[in-house]
Amino acid sequence: MAETTVKYGLMAQFDTTADTLHAAALVRDAGYRRWDVFTPFPVHGMDEAMGLPSSKVGWFTFCGGATGFTIGMLMIWWMNAYDYPIVVGGKPLFSPIYSFPVAYELTILLGAFGSLFGMLFLNRLPRLYNPLFRSARFSLVTHDKFFVVVEATDPRFSDTETRQLLERAGARHIEEVRD
Repeated sequence: MAETTVKYGLMAQFDTTADTLHAAALVRDAGYRRWDVFTPFPVHGMDEAMGLPSSKVGWFTFCGGATGFTIGMLMIWWMNAYDYPIVVGGKPLFSPIYSFPVAYELTILLGAFGSLFGMLFLNRLPRLYNPLFRSARFSLVTHDKFFVVVEATDPRFSDTETRQLLERAGARHIEEVRD
């Protein structure tokens, strides 16, 4: 029985960062939504060229930190004022001063967890397989080549128009990737 494969998209290879930035801007301006750029190192200005908004990971960090601070304060308040109240030398049953170290540490801990799990969630990780791994040419991305991949699930994707756009962008090689 023949194995059926589905088209994943078109992968275009570029040799320089300038060419890749230019191609990313062209793909963005053409209105594509499901595409990505792969580079061997971070490229300054790529977020702007791709039209990416600010990261939402900071909100996960803030929510985790606020939750940690609140849990720390409530935990010390509950333990000292209700669970096991001990009056020593006339001190109050709860004071934010002596509960601050616990709340501070929980703020850092849950903020870090918020950052980690928020990043994993937003990047849809862990994803153990990507159809690009089947391409021998794609392995060059870890050395010195740059790739722009436009997915076939994009509403604007058309074999001929997308290929022509990538050719106009100066792609050295365009390959169809199948899943």
